[in-house]
Amino acid sequence: METAVLETRESELEKMLAGKEYDSRDPVLLGMRRQTRANLNRYNSDPTPENLAAVLGYEPENLTVVPPFQCEYGRNLKFGKNVFVNFNFSALTGAIVEVGDNCLIGPNVGIYTAMHPLDPDRRKEGVNFSKPVKIGANCWLGAGVIVLPGVEIGEGCTIGAGSVVTRDIPPRCVAAGNPCKILKRLDPRRETENSEKGIAK
Repeated sequence: METAVLETRESELEKMLAGKEYDSRDPVLLGMRRQTRANLNRYNSDPTPENLAAVLGYEPENLTVVPPFQCEYGRNLKFGKNVFVNFNFSALTGAIVEVGDNCLIGPNVGIYTAMHPLDPDRRKEGVNFSKPVKIGANCWLGAGVIVLPGVEIGEGCTIGAGSVVTRDIPPRCVAAGNPCKILKRLDPRRETENSEKGIAK
Protein backbone atom coordinates (compact mmCIF):
# COMPACT_ATOMS: atom_id res chain seq x y z
CA MET A 1 0.00 0.00 0.00
CA GLU A 2 1.45 3.33 -1.06
CA THR A 3 1.58 6.20 1.44
CA ALA A 4 0.52 9.58 0.10
CA VAL A 5 3.14 12.29 0.45
CA LEU A 6 1.79 15.74 1.16
CA GLU A 7 3.83 18.55 -0.36
CA THR A 8 4.03 21.70 1.72
CA ARG A 9 4.15 24.76 -0.48
CA GLU A 10 6.62 27.39 0.64
CA SER A 11 4.97 30.73 1.36
CA GLU A 12 6.18 33.95 -0.24
CA LEU A 13 7.18 35.16 3.24
CA GLU A 14 9.31 32.05 3.78
CA LYS A 15 10.91 32.51 0.38
CA MET A 16 11.66 36.16 1.13
CA LEU A 17 13.31 35.39 4.47
CA ALA A 18 15.32 32.55 2.89
CA GLY A 19 16.77 34.88 0.25
CA LYS A 20 14.89 33.18 -2.57
CA GLU A 21 12.91 34.83 -5.35
CA TYR A 22 9.44 35.82 -4.16
CA ASP A 23 6.38 37.69 -5.38
CA SER A 24 6.22 41.10 -3.69
CA ARG A 25 2.53 41.35 -4.66
CA ASP A 26 1.62 38.45 -2.37
CA PRO A 27 -1.42 39.40 -0.22
CA VAL A 28 0.31 38.43 3.05
CA LEU A 29 3.33 40.59 2.25
CA LEU A 30 1.12 43.46 1.12
CA GLY A 31 -0.75 43.26 4.41
CA MET A 32 2.49 43.25 6.41
CA ARG A 33 3.74 46.34 4.57
CA ARG A 34 0.43 48.14 5.12
CA GLN A 35 0.58 47.36 8.84
CA THR A 36 4.18 48.57 9.04
CA ARG A 37 3.22 51.84 7.30
CA ALA A 38 0.36 52.35 9.74
CA ASN A 39 2.69 51.75 12.70
CA LEU A 40 5.30 54.09 11.18
CA ASN A 41 2.72 56.83 10.70
CA ARG A 42 1.87 56.62 14.39
CA TYR A 43 5.53 56.63 15.42
CA ASN A 44 6.52 59.50 13.12
CA SER A 45 3.72 61.67 14.50
CA ASP A 46 4.18 60.52 18.11
CA PRO A 47 7.69 59.02 18.63
CA THR A 48 7.10 57.15 21.88
CA PRO A 49 8.93 53.93 22.90
CA GLU A 50 5.63 52.08 22.68
CA ASN A 51 5.02 53.20 19.10
CA LEU A 52 8.59 52.28 18.13
CA ALA A 53 8.15 48.83 19.65
CA ALA A 54 4.97 48.41 17.57
CA VAL A 55 6.99 49.10 14.39
CA LEU A 56 9.80 46.68 15.29
CA GLY A 57 7.79 43.95 16.98
CA TYR A 58 10.03 44.03 20.07
CA GLU A 59 11.19 46.48 22.74
CA PRO A 60 14.71 47.73 21.88
CA GLU A 61 17.18 48.67 24.61
CA ASN A 62 18.04 52.38 24.65
CA LEU A 63 17.34 52.93 20.93
CA THR A 64 16.74 56.44 19.59
CA VAL A 65 15.29 56.86 16.11
CA VAL A 66 14.65 60.48 15.15
CA PRO A 67 11.58 60.75 12.89
CA PRO A 68 10.79 60.59 10.09
CA PHE A 69 11.73 56.94 9.69
CA GLN A 70 10.65 54.52 6.94
CA CYS A 71 10.98 50.77 6.41
CA GLU A 72 9.14 47.89 4.71
CA TYR A 73 8.99 45.23 7.41
CA GLY A 74 9.84 46.52 10.88
CA ARG A 75 10.21 43.00 12.29
CA ASN A 76 13.31 42.50 10.09
CA LEU A 77 15.20 45.42 11.68
CA LYS A 78 17.32 44.12 14.56
CA PHE A 79 18.93 46.87 16.65
CA GLY A 80 21.46 46.29 19.41
CA LYS A 81 21.81 48.34 22.60
CA ASN A 82 22.48 52.08 22.75
CA VAL A 83 21.95 52.84 19.05
CA PHE A 84 21.25 56.36 17.78
CA VAL A 85 19.59 56.82 14.37
CA ASN A 86 19.18 60.34 13.00
CA PHE A 87 16.30 61.64 10.86
CA ASN A 88 15.24 60.35 7.43
CA PHE A 89 16.52 56.82 8.01
CA SER A 90 15.09 54.42 5.41
CA ALA A 91 15.44 50.66 5.12
CA LEU A 92 14.18 48.11 2.61
CA THR A 93 13.98 45.06 4.81
CA GLY A 94 12.95 42.04 2.80
CA ALA A 95 15.92 40.40 4.53
CA ILE A 96 17.26 40.93 8.04
CA VAL A 97 19.16 44.15 8.81
CA GLU A 98 21.31 43.85 11.94
CA VAL A 99 22.77 46.92 13.63
CA GLY A 100 25.16 46.21 16.50
CA ASP A 101 25.47 47.85 19.90
CA ASN A 102 26.58 51.48 20.27
CA CYS A 103 26.19 52.42 16.59
CA LEU A 104 25.62 55.94 15.32
CA ILE A 105 23.63 56.37 12.10
CA GLY A 106 23.63 59.84 10.55
CA PRO A 107 20.76 61.63 8.80
CA ASN A 108 19.49 60.45 5.41
CA VAL A 109 21.11 57.01 5.66
CA GLY A 110 19.60 54.19 3.60
CA ILE A 111 20.10 50.46 4.14
CA TYR A 112 18.71 48.30 1.37
CA THR A 113 18.32 44.53 1.15
CA ALA A 114 15.97 44.39 -1.85
CA MET A 115 17.11 43.28 -5.30
CA HIS A 116 15.36 42.74 -8.63
CA PRO A 117 16.06 40.61 -11.72
CA LEU A 118 18.01 42.26 -14.52
CA ASP A 119 15.45 40.94 -16.99
CA PRO A 120 12.78 43.69 -17.31
CA ASP A 121 10.06 41.16 -18.15
CA ARG A 122 10.63 39.35 -14.87
CA ARG A 123 10.66 42.64 -12.99
CA LYS A 124 7.18 43.37 -14.39
CA GLU A 125 6.02 40.12 -12.79
CA GLY A 126 6.87 41.48 -9.33
CA VAL A 127 9.84 39.17 -8.76
CA ASN A 128 12.14 40.25 -5.91
CA PHE A 129 14.86 38.72 -3.78
CA SER A 130 16.75 40.09 -0.81
CA LYS A 131 20.16 39.80 0.83
CA PRO A 132 20.76 40.56 4.52
CA VAL A 133 22.89 43.46 5.78
CA LYS A 134 24.94 43.38 8.97
CA ILE A 135 26.58 46.35 10.71
CA GLY A 136 28.90 45.48 13.58
CA ALA A 137 29.02 47.12 16.99
CA ASN A 138 30.50 50.58 17.54
CA CYS A 139 30.14 51.75 13.93
CA TRP A 140 29.45 55.29 12.74
CA LEU A 141 27.68 55.79 9.41
CA GLY A 142 27.92 59.41 8.29
CA ALA A 143 25.15 61.45 6.69
CA GLY A 144 23.75 60.13 3.43
CA VAL A 145 25.50 56.74 3.51
CA ILE A 146 23.88 54.04 1.37
CA VAL A 147 24.45 50.37 2.25
CA LEU A 148 23.55 47.92 -0.52
CA PRO A 149 22.22 44.34 -0.28
CA GLY A 150 24.45 41.62 1.15
CA VAL A 151 27.01 43.97 2.72
CA GLU A 152 28.64 43.34 6.09
CA ILE A 153 30.42 46.20 7.87
CA GLY A 154 32.76 45.02 10.61
CA GLU A 155 32.76 46.36 14.16
CA GLY A 156 34.34 49.70 14.93
CA CYS A 157 34.13 51.15 11.39
CA THR A 158 33.56 54.74 10.35
CA ILE A 159 31.87 55.21 6.96
CA GLY A 160 32.26 58.71 5.50
CA ALA A 161 29.28 60.87 4.55
CA GLY A 162 27.76 60.19 1.15
CA SER A 163 29.45 56.81 0.70
CA VAL A 164 27.87 53.96 -1.25
CA VAL A 165 28.89 50.70 0.39
CA THR A 166 28.81 47.97 -2.24
CA ARG A 167 31.16 45.43 -0.62
CA ASP A 168 32.07 44.16 2.84
CA ILE A 169 34.23 46.41 5.01
CA PRO A 170 36.49 44.63 7.52
CA PRO A 171 36.49 45.62 11.20
CA ARG A 172 38.10 48.82 12.52
CA CYS A 173 38.40 50.68 9.23
CA VAL A 174 37.73 54.21 8.03
CA ALA A 175 36.15 53.99 4.60
CA ALA A 176 34.48 56.42 2.20
CA GLY A 177 33.58 57.08 -1.42
CA ASN A 178 31.40 55.77 -4.22
CA PRO A 179 32.08 52.92 -4.30
CA CYS A 180 33.20 52.90 -0.67
CA LYS A 181 36.90 52.07 -0.23
CA ILE A 182 39.10 51.61 2.82
CA LEU A 183 41.09 54.76 3.62
CA LYS A 184 42.63 53.69 6.90
CA ARG A 185 42.88 50.66 9.17
CA LEU A 186 42.75 51.59 12.83
CA ASP A 187 45.56 50.38 15.08
CA PRO A 188 44.11 49.34 18.47
CA ARG A 189 47.48 49.89 20.20
CA ARG A 190 47.77 53.44 18.86
CA GLU A 191 44.22 54.23 19.92
CA THR A 192 44.93 52.99 23.45
CA GLU A 193 48.05 55.17 23.66
CA ASN A 194 46.14 58.23 22.44
CA SER A 195 43.32 57.59 24.90
CA GLU A 196 45.75 57.32 27.80
CA LYS A 197 47.46 60.58 26.76
CA GLY A 198 44.16 62.37 26.29
CA ILE A 199 44.81 62.93 22.58
CA ALA A 200 41.71 63.51 20.46
CA LYS A 201 41.11 60.71 17.97
